[in-house]
Amino acid sequence: MERVDVPRGWKRCRPCGEVKPHSEWHKNATASDGLATCCKACKAARGRAGHLKRSYGITEGERDEMITAQGGVCAICREAPPEHVDHDHQTGKVRGVLCFSCNAALGQFKDRPDVIRRAAAYVEGNLWNPTLVAQGVYRQPS
Repeated sequence: MERVDVPRGWKRCRPCGEVKPHSEWHKNATASDGLATCCKACKAARGRAGHLKRSYGITEGERDEMITAQGGVCAICREAPPEHVDHDHQTGKVRGVLCFSCNAALGQFKDRPDVIRRAAAYVEGNLWNPTLVAQGVYRQPS
């Protein structure tokens, strides 16, 4: 590796090769210069990649392929940018990549399809409307 002259108060990050000010580094009391071995951005990227692998068993590339297959939008609302990997909490199987709101909604509904269907019926106005059974006879939804 070639030696790079770095100004005082700056440090070169080996993973990205960039020279950055000390403010872009985490502190590390055990290091000779008192700073971490890679910059904050590289550490964050490595952390995200590790999280995907540990939590879902996928790489960033596989996540990006899912997003591309979804047309670059949330798999549910098809509007917002997909940011959260969604998975089945019982099987661990990855289902897709969702926006924050859709991912949070599934979590609030505890991934229960019966509750999600009732919520859709409610929003569509079908849940609380009585059904005409015969002339003058209505059945209330249960």
